[in-house]
Formats: sequence, C-alpha cells, structure tokens
Amino acid sequence: MAERVFMKGTEAIAEAAVRAGCRFFAGYPITPQNEIPEYMARRLPELGGTFVQGESEVASVNMLYGAVSTGIRAMSSSSSCGISLYSEGVSYCASARLPAVYVNVQRGGPGIGAIQPAQQDYFQATKASGNGGFRMIVLAPATVQECVDMTYEAFDLAERDQNPVLILTDGVMGTMMEPVVLPPMKTDAELAACKAKFADRAIVGHPLGKQAYCRPGSVGDGQEQVNIAADALYKTWGKDVRVEEFMMDDAEIVFAAYGISARISKVVVKELRKQGVKAGLIRPITVSPFPYDTFDKLDFNRVKGILDVEMSIPAQMKWDVEFAVKGRCPIGECLRSGGQLLTNDQVMAGAQKFIKEVL
Repeated sequence: MAERVFMKGTEAIAEAAVRAGCRFFAGYPITPQNEIPEYMARRLPELGGTFVQGESEVASVNMLYGAVSTGIRAMSSSSSCGISLYSEGVSYCASARLPAVYVNVQRGGPGIGAIQPAQQDYFQATKASGNGGFRMIVLAPATVQECVDMTYEAFDLAERDQNPVLILTDGVMGTMMEPVVLPPMKTDAELAACKAKFADRAIVGHPLGKQAYCRPGSVGDGQEQVNIAADALYKTWGKDVRVEEFMMDDAEIVFAAYGISARISKVVVKELRKQGVKAGLIRPITVSPFPYDTFDKLDFNRVKGILDVEMSIPAQMKWDVEFAVKGRCPIGECLRSGGQLLTNDQVMAGAQKFIKEVL
C-alpha cells in the first residue's frame, strides 16, 4: 500500500512537480503561494535542478519561457496580481507552442487586493490569460490530493499539446494540510525520452553551419498559420473535459461550484438530503475546457434551479453555467469575495433562501 504523507497544498504541488520531472523553477514571492518557491529552492538542488528567484514576475515567466525552450520540464507559480504580470510571457509560450506549466494560488482582488483566498481569477484563467485569444487546459483541484495528481499530470498534458497548462487553485487549498499519496519519481530515462520528443525544436545550441530551429512568427501569414493549428488543437479537447456529478440522479436543486467552494457545497448537499431536499452538485474539474454538456443535458423538467457558489463578486463561473443552461431554469448566487471565506452556514442559508424561491 502506498505511503500517505501529511502535506500543505503548496508544498504538495511543488513535490508533485519535482516527481513529474520539473528541473527548473523561476518565481517571485507573493502570498499565499510563497511555499512553492521556498520548497523548490530547497528541493531542486538535491536533484541537480535549478531554482531562480526572479527580480519580478515578468522576469520569472520569461525565464520559464527560456527553460521550456530547451526541452526540459519547468514550472512557475504566482498569485492573482502576480499572474496578471505573467500574461505576456504565457501568451508568448502559447504562440511558440511551448509546454509551460504554471500555478495560480488565487487571492482577493482586483488590484493588489487581499492576501486571503478568493476565486476571482476565473475569467482571467479561462477566457483571457493573455492577448491573442489563445486557450489552455485549466485544472481546478478541490483537495490536496488533486493538487498533487493534477500537477503531476499537467506536464504530460503540456507536452502532449505543446501548449501551456494552468493549475488554478486558491489560498485555502494552498495553505491547508491533508494526507496525500505522492506519485513515483520520473526516472532519468523517462525524462530523457520526454526531452528527445522535443529535440527537433529545442534551442540548445547547434554546430556551426547548421540551421537552428526558428519559432513560428508573424512574418507573412506565419502567425495566422500558428493560430489555425492552435484552433485545431483546441477542438480536440472534448476528450479532456472532467466533471464530478455528486448525488445528481434525482436532484431538483443543483449546486454549481469548483475548488474549495465545491467542497463546502458538497457538505451542504449532504445536509439538505438529510432534510429531504433532493440536492446535488456539479463540480467542473477542468474549468477549461468547461463541462457545458453536463449542464446542457440536465432534465429541466426535474431540475428547478441551479445555485452558483463561488468566492467571487461579481460571479464569474456563473457566466459559463448560464451559457450552458440557456435560460431553462433559474440560476441563483451564493458569493463572497476579496478574501472573505464562504462557510457551511452561509452556503446553507443561501441555499435555503434559493429553495424557497424556486420550489
């Protein structure tokens, strides 16, 4: 039986990245993700890897660009306003089709906002992580174990698609501690095989007189061809949609929530069931691509309403829920923001109020 260890979310993310083969990390301090670079600063030198504290977020994300250009597995992390400064560099990675992995441990906003947890970067993550209309797979863990599993897999997804991948978590998930089972360490042979797949594009220096690989650019129709190829990639992501449906077989009241808000909602769903209310939960695990079909295929003769639960004011994920539902049932809100945490009691009160309105 695999050994379980007790770890903080941020440190679990860092260890999972190391075990996935990450051998370069660049980052800049910002609460509440500081333990990721702190952990990497200690851990990477033990494996012959490299940690760099950039002089800024802008410097860090461009170091990430440079590292993944050589074919090694690399990662960065920040929080909310820091992630905003990543946008140009991530856009460059998307244009050059580079498999960058990065993490957003969300905090309150807009602006510098609050250092406490929030879920106010949903639009940024899923709709506009940078200029040019590129898209990414965005994974949203709801447990520390999922933080581990999704980080470990993110490198494979990024390399499969030659495209950036984002882990979208928050300050609650980052700072809480839970038991986890850690994945195996990638062997040197496995990492060499991964790097070999990238050899024809890797910028590692070339013998005199040999043509080096040139990234797709904006000369002539070059950039448009890059965008056409990217669009074709995005259309294959239907197979990557992940969603949890909890107690949905006969649900009349449906909670829609991701990440920590989904954990809270699940507790309330169980309590409402004890009270005789047929409640259920839909939890997007990939918030990009979003599980539109799960909402679209609900039996709206049975479902009386959907309650969107998120730590964001105004609501953000609700936009995607509304797009899928197309007005076929009422959609309510239970929200906090700016670092103010949702509680079980608050979600229960919001649910009871909504139930009276729709049942």
